[in-house]
Amino acid sequence: MSRTLRAIIAVVFILVMAFSAISVCQSIGKRLKVDVTEQKLYSLTPGTRAILARLNQPITLKLYYAKAAAMKGPDQIKYFDNYFEFVRTLLEEYVAAAKGMVTLQIIDPRPFSDDEVDATRYGLKRFPITEEENFVFGLVTQTQFGVDKAIPFFSPDRQNFVEYDISRLIDTAITRQKKTIGVISSLPLMGDDVTPYMAQMLRMQGQNPKPPWTIIEHLRQQYTVKSVPEDVNEINDVDILLVVHPKNLPQETLFAIDQFILKGGPAIVCVDPYCYADQPEQKQFGKISQDSNLKKLLNTWGLDMPDMTFAGDRALAPGASMTANQRPEKIIGYLNLDNPVCFNRDNVITAQLNAVRVWFAGVLNEIPAPNDVNSRPSIQRTPIVMTTAKGNSFIIDDPLDLQMLDPGSLMKNFTDGTKPVAMGYLVTGKLKSSFPDGIDVKTRAEKKPADSNNANEPNETTVHITGLTEASQDCAVVVLSDVDFLSDGLAYQRNPLFGMIVIGDNSALLMNAVDDLAGSSDLISIRSRGNFQRPFVVVNDIEAQAEAETVDEVDKLNAEIAGVEEELKTLLTSKNEKEKQIIGSSIVQKTRDLELKKLQAQRQLREVRMKKRQRIEHLGNVLRNFNMLAAPAVILLIAVVLATRRSVMKRHYISHASDA
Repeated sequence: MSRTLRAIIAVVFILVMAFSAISVCQSIGKRLKVDVTEQKLYSLTPGTRAILARLNQPITLKLYYAKAAAMKGPDQIKYFDNYFEFVRTLLEEYVAAAKGMVTLQIIDPRPFSDDEVDATRYGLKRFPITEEENFVFGLVTQTQFGVDKAIPFFSPDRQNFVEYDISRLIDTAITRQKKTIGVISSLPLMGDDVTPYMAQMLRMQGQNPKPPWTIIEHLRQQYTVKSVPEDVNEINDVDILLVVHPKNLPQETLFAIDQFILKGGPAIVCVDPYCYADQPEQKQFGKISQDSNLKKLLNTWGLDMPDMTFAGDRALAPGASMTANQRPEKIIGYLNLDNPVCFNRDNVITAQLNAVRVWFAGVLNEIPAPNDVNSRPSIQRTPIVMTTAKGNSFIIDDPLDLQMLDPGSLMKNFTDGTKPVAMGYLVTGKLKSSFPDGIDVKTRAEKKPADSNNANEPNETTVHITGLTEASQDCAVVVLSDVDFLSDGLAYQRNPLFGMIVIGDNSALLMNAVDDLAGSSDLISIRSRGNFQRPFVVVNDIEAQAEAETVDEVDKLNAEIAGVEEELKTLLTSKNEKEKQIIGSSIVQKTRDLELKKLQAQRQLREVRMKKRQRIEHLGNVLRNFNMLAAPAVILLIAVVLATRRSVMKRHYISHASDA
């Protein structure tokens, strides 16, 4: 047999062995995976595994994906092929972790088939591709007791939250009854609660009913949400109480909230020293009350929120524009909490949050509570949301300054602090009542026939109401000093194709608190993980350093430009016509000189800003070059080491051979 033929046969055998080894490894080592991402994005979380471990009945997962329709669709639809593979692989992990309790079915609903009819019956969204083909991409969960739950469509903006959506779907399918959230708010969180007939009548009159806030819509996907009147005397049939922007609540309502918590009812309280979402129906100027505070209850819990005092942090203040044509400026009251130190990593509510935006949040301070006086403290106050160590509080005397913001003035007058400023607390323990002696409530009594002559006089009686003075079991209250973080403007962003999409972890902060207080802490470890955003620490440091170095020069140039503009305005609006006629030519020359001076100042300002940008771009170029050259450099280094070793070994062999 020739050497050439032997080489060919050897190559064939090597290829067969290689493909066989790959096939064996794929079969045997299919479950052997290594996830090297920082947040283990490609592994099931402990929360999901805990939910699957609680399964007491078989569950069927039906993944509907119209693959044939996607092949005929535009490029935007073809993108979903990779998304589908990601979801399918993730569902296979569910099947493997459920140990036989979960079955997966992959279904391609063809036109006019029973699968297409079932997809429509389950409420999956359909997008027409051709006259017959419809694109479908959703999931249905079925239990043996006939419970069907569905994800109508896997929207691209929810790709980071796919595991949470699937786990929540399974959890709600095996949970027989939803818990109820009661909402007390001075804001229209619930929208216009009208019947469909009334809504139609309003539309005929040219009026549209106000929709609920998006955060309420998300809560309704998992819980029953109902409104609680602001003048309620007693809170019943509610599992969790959500108090948002409580403005001037009557004493009876405060007492009802107090008693609900003392009876063991968990609560979430969102207060705000100045709520921008609380806008009047018509534009008003002057002093408008837009603050909310439960000072009496907070003080009993050992917390206090000072009036018109806000949390600030230079390191967390992103650039923002108040108008469309305005250059972005840092607003010290607008904070993007994207630093890990801003969240309590030991608390399940905030352990996996990555970025929460707040707008002029208040400051929460710890004060002695009634339980702390002359006894061992029985209340635990745990800060869960805070600034960095350089954060500090600042006071605004006039609310008009908040209506007409001057970002530069606020930033210039702000002073860095030495310790974090808390904006959120979890209060637990056996709380005491804020009304230990009860309250007096006025009630309207029915008039007797003998009192018919005094029909115009109100017939009111005062009733003294008492309740619990101290809780017999541990209570749990989450207190947050901002309300705007729940608004659609900060927590969501409108997408023309998919509606309101989640931005950051604003909604996750509230949902985590609700899930934890409702006893669904397993879902908390899933929700925020996919929204991880690694902050560019070096870039942020360069921007902060460059801004600190140029802030005085920028202020000087801005002041010079403003002075020139004011001088020009005064010169051109002079009413002394006689003077204008005498020195008309000199006015024209002076105007030109001032405009030239203004252009020079603006050019210098652009150069200062350009230098700061060049430093950041230089860092980007260095990092890009490092990433491009790192791998070739390592390979080259290995090659040099091997070549050197080979040369040394060769010389050593030659020397020994010559000696022999």
